[in-house]
Amino acid sequence: MVRSRKSSAEDPRNSSEKIQKSNPNAIPRKIGLISDTHGLLREEALRALGGSDLIIHAGDVGDSNILEALRKIAPVVAVRGNVDAAEWANSLPETAVVEAGDANIYVLHDANALDLDPKAAGFQIVVSGHSHKPGQTERTGVMFLNPGSAGPRRFHLPITVALLDLAARPWRVEFLDLEKGGRVK
Repeated sequence: MVRSRKSSAEDPRNSSEKIQKSNPNAIPRKIGLISDTHGLLREEALRALGGSDLIIHAGDVGDSNILEALRKIAPVVAVRGNVDAAEWANSLPETAVVEAGDANIYVLHDANALDLDPKAAGFQIVVSGHSHKPGQTERTGVMFLNPGSAGPRRFHLPITVALLDLAARPWRVEFLDLEKGGRVK
């Protein structure tokens, strides 16, 4: 199940707005993570995300056609980023909650805007974008993931997406370089 918040004042655990509800028997195990496309969806990103059970876009989508193209691969959960100011983006929430089996995932664009204690709120994973830097850290038992930027190059950062495997124990994350092919180390 996916829930969203239009504003940060709402408690994410009590949000009743359902933006998507998938088959309750089909728990997403392979989750594609993408962010900061800024209106550019590369064929390499589509190929890398192929086979995903669910795709999370962590904001700065830049064009509604990107979400439509991603939905051809898998259901999509997307949040609004700071560049998503066009009218079509008004329907995107600021945050979203994804329940995938025993993983509760909190999604927002900028991790610096996190306004709750994810562990206390029952989240095991936080997915964000904004920095364009792919990364995985753990704080107080919560996995923080940033898939990096899949859109136009910024500085000397790689162009990446990530794959989150919830079937693996412990959960496994793989960052994929869309230009060079293969994993980001």
